[in-house]
Amino acid sequence: MKPKVAFICVHNSCRSQMAEALGRLFSSDVFDSYSAGTEIKPQINQDAVRIVKDLYGVDMNEVHTSKLLTDIPKVDIVIKMGCNVVCPFLPAKHTEDWGLEDPTGKSDEEFIKCAKIIEEKVKDLVNRIKNNEVY
Repeated sequence: MKPKVAFICVHNSCRSQMAEALGRLFSSDVFDSYSAGTEIKPQINQDAVRIVKDLYGVDMNEVHTSKLLTDIPKVDIVIKMGCNVVCPFLPAKHTEDWGLEDPTGKSDEEFIKCAKIIEEKVKDLVNRIKNNEVY
């Protein structure tokens, strides 16, 4: 059975949403991707939506909504996006913090940089899971 991975941050509107989308794109054969937060926004960050669509052809508006931690199933792995405040807590067998800067309100270059880092980290996570290096 594939592990369930939750990408979490406070608002679940930008980085965690991008990570869920890229997780689904690059790792659906290895793990199931979810994202959630402790607060929700009326809509996910539209700059993140635009950048992910431009770079990867994935329309996050079609399937992504801002979700609370209680809205997702029990997970095996928790990835914190890098909340500079107190990150949400979700029980899991393995937890790590990717320490990503929030690109909200910044230039497209910052969103692209964030997306590329997430892509690299998702692919690394896939390899670590395949090699039984995670939990």
